[in-house]
Amino acid sequence: MKRLISFLLALILMGCVFAAAEDADDGDDSNPVPLEAEETEEVEEDADDSNPIPVDMMEDEDLEVEEEINQGRILQYGDNGDDVLALQTRLKDLQYYNGNLSGRFREGTRKAVETFQEDFGLDQTGVADLRTLSILFSMTHRPLRFGSTGSDVKQLQTQLTELGYYKGKISGNYLESTQKAVQQLQKKNGLEVTGIADADLQELIQAGKILNSSDVASDTDTPAPNLANYLVDDNENSVSVPDVPVEYTKKLKSGSKGKLVKEMQTRLAELGYYEGPISGNFQKYTVRAVKAIQTQNGLESTGVVDETTWNVIFNDAHAVLPDATPKPTPSPSPVPFAITVDVANQVTTVYGRDDQGEYTVIVRQMLCSTGMKATPSDVGDWVLNGRHATWCIFPKWGNSYARYWTRINSSIAFHSPIYTAVSNSAMKIKSYNMLGQRASHGCIRLSVPDAKWIYDNVGKGTVVSIVEGMEPDPELRDALKLPPLDKKSCTPINTPVPTAEPEYSAAQKPDIGMKVLKVRAEGPEIYWVQRTLKDLGYYTTKCTGKFLARTEKAIKAFQQDHGLKANGGLTQELIDMMAEEALNNNAPETTPDITPEPTETPVS
Repeated sequence: MKRLISFLLALILMGCVFAAAEDADDGDDSNPVPLEAEETEEVEEDADDSNPIPVDMMEDEDLEVEEEINQGRILQYGDNGDDVLALQTRLKDLQYYNGNLSGRFREGTRKAVETFQEDFGLDQTGVADLRTLSILFSMTHRPLRFGSTGSDVKQLQTQLTELGYYKGKISGNYLESTQKAVQQLQKKNGLEVTGIADADLQELIQAGKILNSSDVASDTDTPAPNLANYLVDDNENSVSVPDVPVEYTKKLKSGSKGKLVKEMQTRLAELGYYEGPISGNFQKYTVRAVKAIQTQNGLESTGVVDETTWNVIFNDAHAVLPDATPKPTPSPSPVPFAITVDVANQVTTVYGRDDQGEYTVIVRQMLCSTGMKATPSDVGDWVLNGRHATWCIFPKWGNSYARYWTRINSSIAFHSPIYTAVSNSAMKIKSYNMLGQRASHGCIRLSVPDAKWIYDNVGKGTVVSIVEGMEPDPELRDALKLPPLDKKSCTPINTPVPTAEPEYSAAQKPDIGMKVLKVRAEGPEIYWVQRTLKDLGYYTTKCTGKFLARTEKAIKAFQQDHGLKANGGLTQELIDMMAEEALNNNAPETTPDITPEPTETPVS
């Protein structure tokens, strides 16, 4: 008995030791917890819309990006999770971090964040705050300067060699010869000569927008205005104007670069609107200055320099200065579109304005994927605020991305299918194939061309109505079905060319003989029936030439109204009745003949 008790006590003690060891191991950085394969797959397939961070900077990005990413958390020492893993992966991509991708924010991650902050002129806190995250996920390259090393330096040296600026060894070490090559390139291409290959310069090189060392600059380059030619005009504002008006040549906006931007910044500074560096880079301070001069001069505050804004900046002797009384703001232009997201049919429809100003004209219809039943899309009416980004990342779901992100509300947006990286060929094919079915965590997924159309055309003030419970519409869904994708390029294998609708006349009725056409029939006779029933008010969806449920329902309604058996079958007799009624409805009204009364003889 004593031996048994001793044995049990020993087991209990051993259990305590193991438990203590396990507790100690929970916080040990040396034992990272790997992601399970099943969890990884689920993230890749279902990753979507929870708290996205725009990857690229939008117009007026620095003020507005932070507003969007405030749904994500600030990451700092001691944090764990998929968002930390995404941070580490991004830092590793940009060669700031070389530790384990553990999802644990420890000293190596903190130092990498600190180095990144130093490179981008941020406070070196080692904390990945919202500003740091927004810049980190917007960058495709780290800045390279004297002392940098790595494969990206080697790639830069190779590119500089191909362009004829660098003749040294492809070493991966950014030393004096590499610095001089970058300076020569910058000088040749009219860029600020810094000797630093920042992210913008690397993008220009990669995009093939840099002159070779042997190239001659084009004589057709847009000349920058010469500010020495400005004269003072005797008007109440004392605004200097050029002797010869400065010609407007192209639109300038956030992200634009070059001499024109530099001259515009100089001019805005002279007018008292701009206090930033004269860099030739159209960034946040330039956007603010342009918006300010637009507001003061009664223009729409877009931050984009179109011809009207250009002329106010350079050519208007009566331009209103910052401290003067602003001109009245013009009446806003009507919002051109309204959007309905039909959850039942998984179709997004864009409506334009009719002659009465109502949104009734169908402009574009697209298959979409709304939220799954467990994570439904936010039903209701939402007003867009104009926020968008060409790429975004979803921190909650690790390395999941989407293109052409257009914000609907603080939780959801329109965007493309899901990608696993910031690469056009990294689309999740399953995400594309699910279009037309509930698949997201609330966002409205669209094909890439459709998401881009929304991104390019739909702006601030547009009302988006997300609606449940609409009538099933198989004809419309069939008409909008998408082609399969090439798995390598993630582009449609054969982009279908829309078939032109045939000419229609109620009088040119089809002849189907003794046949009875039913569901699944298709052809020009079905198209004629759909068009005729639409004119008669029985059919309300897309005329496709395919006999599906909505067509059958319209035929049954017509049969019932005409005292026939409502079986949905289409016969020649029924076609004849439709044609007769349509022709009678379209016949012009006749005015009865009235014999005019004789004109009275005028009194002389």
